[in-house]
Amino acid sequence: MADLHLLLDGKRLKAQAIKKRQALQRVLYEALRDAIAQGRLQAGAVLPSSRDLARDLAMGRNGVIHAYEQLAAEGYVQPSRQGTVVAAFSAVSASGKRAPALPDATALVSQRVSQCDRRRLPEDDLRPFMPGMPALDAFPLPTWQRLCDRAMRQGSTLDLGYRHAVGEPDLRQAIATYLRAARGVRCHADQVTITDGTQHSMELCAHILADVGDTVWIEHPGYGGARTAFVQAGLNVVPVTVDADGIAPPEAWWHDKPPRMIYTTPSHQYPLGAVLTLPRRLRLIEQARQAGAWILEDDYDSEFRHDGPPLAAMQGQVDDAPVVYLGTFSKSMFPALRLGFIVWPQALADRAAGVVGELVRRGRPFEQRALAAFIDEGHFTRHLRKMRKLYAERQAALREALARQWPLPGQVLGGQAGMHLVLSLPSEGADAVLDTNLAHASYALGLSPRPLAMYGTGGVSGFNGLVMGYANTPQARMEGAVKRLVEALAVARLQR
Repeated sequence: MADLHLLLDGKRLKAQAIKKRQALQRVLYEALRDAIAQGRLQAGAVLPSSRDLARDLAMGRNGVIHAYEQLAAEGYVQPSRQGTVVAAFSAVSASGKRAPALPDATALVSQRVSQCDRRRLPEDDLRPFMPGMPALDAFPLPTWQRLCDRAMRQGSTLDLGYRHAVGEPDLRQAIATYLRAARGVRCHADQVTITDGTQHSMELCAHILADVGDTVWIEHPGYGGARTAFVQAGLNVVPVTVDADGIAPPEAWWHDKPPRMIYTTPSHQYPLGAVLTLPRRLRLIEQARQAGAWILEDDYDSEFRHDGPPLAAMQGQVDDAPVVYLGTFSKSMFPALRLGFIVWPQALADRAAGVVGELVRRGRPFEQRALAAFIDEGHFTRHLRKMRKLYAERQAALREALARQWPLPGQVLGGQAGMHLVLSLPSEGADAVLDTNLAHASYALGLSPRPLAMYGTGGVSGFNGLVMGYANTPQARMEGAVKRLVEALAVARLQR
């Protein structure tokens, strides 16, 4: 086995073991495994006896035996009359040529996900103007930690198994009680399903309420996650362009391309900020009822209304409305919590619960119980009250900074509620600037606004602007952040 002696050297193996902080037997196993997989030890080669190899490498025999046994268990070697023999396994073909490389990554994934490639770092969320990021610096973390610790102490080994697929009873009850009082939602705890956030909620709705090929109407511009969830479910996504009063599907569409589901953000359209008017709400509910369609009402940040109390949810405005209500704690609490909920119509609740039981394996009971206590003990309401005041102050600071520094004409949209504004940008003339160029230039200067182009869902274009989150940017930093945005504008205008 001269070839093996060239491949293995006791001193080198020991040095690698020290460097990797691994046992010597593990390093020996990896060296032999790699040599076999790469074809440097050919099939049929007989390895030295464990006694001989241990002597040659100046290591314990038990270590060699362990390495041989691991290789045999994984199929790299096999015992024979001659001893331990390299199995017929190699990455090198019989002709001596290596197997062809895998094709380009785009050819390896399904058509459903071929257009999915959105990456961002956790650090991006902390930059000024990131939309959808709450004021993490103002969250009552000590209170939350205390409630989590208490939930853990009160738990038992029974909580370590699979939990209720629709969520912990305490949290479902707390959510139902809160929604009835604060949002006008008509519901009981048995209608509430806990999810991993709005994205997960939409995936469940798509699987439970629609079949592959069914049509879903979504807002344009709108939430890209909705489009992704429905496309992945095999639905036919039809964008409906919004106006100043919210979603406005043409009358002819109810006959020409009737929907199975309609996704909308009626209390604070995402991202433009429009409020779906009461006549349109009632008309949409009635037409959906006649068409046998379900309305998915995404009420993602409506608690943060700055011009009065939060608007009532669509779900509670009509008896037995065909509305599935979606909510999340990512905006009202913090994104890493990954808890949201669905409120099913009463007629759907039992059937949906059974299907969810087949699709979901629920866990994290301690976080759910901590959140239930956070709501029941009044911490949630106090936190929302504090955030409404804080976000109103930060929005005012952003508006004032833009008024002083921003050199282009344009509107600021969506200030009645939520955690972001939309700054419209000129599309024509000497002042024209492309929102994607400005967003890219802003990122280079440490900012994270998002271009409106990013929120296109396939409808008619014509929207050009920046979606600017203000919730995560302290007032003291707002003036400097807008100054950097103006600097980015100068760079972006050179790219026309």
